[in-house]
Amino acid sequence: MAWEGEEEIRGILGKRRWSEEEGRLVVSAYQASGKTLSSFAREYGLQPSRMWRWSARVRGERKGGMRFHPVRLREAEPLDPKAGPMEVVLVNGRRVRVPQGFVAEGLARVLEVVEGGVSC
Repeated sequence: MAWEGEEEIRGILGKRRWSEEEGRLVVSAYQASGKTLSSFAREYGLQPSRMWRWSARVRGERKGGMRFHPVRLREAEPLDPKAGPMEVVLVNGRRVRVPQGFVAEGLARVLEVVEGGVSC
């Protein structure tokens, strides 16, 4: 049974490349169909991987891409003289303990050396 907009979608599906708007229309049609992504792709002669990529793109996900997380800035709290050092855990698992009142440039230099970007 044909649904409203099916002819427009079929016209888009035949294209090698889709514009952002066309991709969004196809993903909307898939979502409105109530079918699984694989069955929708099979019915319209699409590769499921293409539909998965477009679905992720429409949701704002990018493979290997950078994502930004919200950050809330607060007023600096007064230093507690009894507090211990801050520990920074690097991506490679190394840990660097930094005392209160450290100089940011000094920490940056230490991290460059630890990460192997600069020799001592």
